[in-house]
Amino acid sequence: MIVYRSMDRQTLDAAYNNSAAVAESDRYLADWLHRSEALRNRMPDHLNLIYGDALRARLDFFATNRTGAATLLFFHGGYWQRNAKEGFSFVAEGPLAHGFHVAVAGYTLAPETPMDGIVREVRTALRWLHEQVATLGGDPGRLYVGGWSAGGHLAAMLMDEPLVAGGLAISGLFDLEPIRLCYLNEKLGLDPEEARRNSPLVNLPARAAKLIIAYGSDELPELKRQSNEFAAAWSARGLPRNMIEVPDCHHYAVLEQLAQPDGLLAKALAAVAAD
Repeated sequence: MIVYRSMDRQTLDAAYNNSAAVAESDRYLADWLHRSEALRNRMPDHLNLIYGDALRARLDFFATNRTGAATLLFFHGGYWQRNAKEGFSFVAEGPLAHGFHVAVAGYTLAPETPMDGIVREVRTALRWLHEQVATLGGDPGRLYVGGWSAGGHLAAMLMDEPLVAGGLAISGLFDLEPIRLCYLNEKLGLDPEEARRNSPLVNLPARAAKLIIAYGSDELPELKRQSNEFAAAWSARGLPRNMIEVPDCHHYAVLEQLAQPDGLLAKALAAVAAD
């Protein structure tokens, strides 16, 4: 039975299963955790800062050596239901090299909280950081949001906030209807209305700062389609954006292009902040 576009349930499940599509996904996650632990050991001064009441409502702040620098608030992936901020500290290495402070935020996962609650929580993280970033050495007027996979979705959801100076959505999910119809919804519990109100594709802001929309050339077709359709809708609304297809990268390798100082996405972020 067809459940979404031309796909039956089995095909749709496979279309969003990045772990199955990338054989070395576990190796990437283990390496990221190792590198993240090393960075946290080197930069332990501002870990687990409390931005909200929930257990996971914490962020780690990694400071560059420039006072008044721009700050990237980054959200991890895991389809809103797995992973933790502690495995994604490594992402800070690239932006730090370009003079950014970096905040890596945790958030409550499904099924403990629904999508509405997750989005509310990351909005709280943004507003808390805006209030506190000057005391941490940042410029409140230069606050950027970013994320990978589910985190790309969360970054896109925050682009309607006037506090945001720009964004970077890497391999994001921008239309949650296929998510509602596949295996991922077993924990998310999305109904049609919640999926719609949390889909950036159909909730475009009237105004927004520049958004970089990026994905790897070797990603699953559905991930690439989501980014391309969202970029087209963003442009049709007259909103500023950069669109980047990163060559020779699958869903995991593309994040290295932010984490590495000479990575394509680290450079693109720095260029947007310099505009």
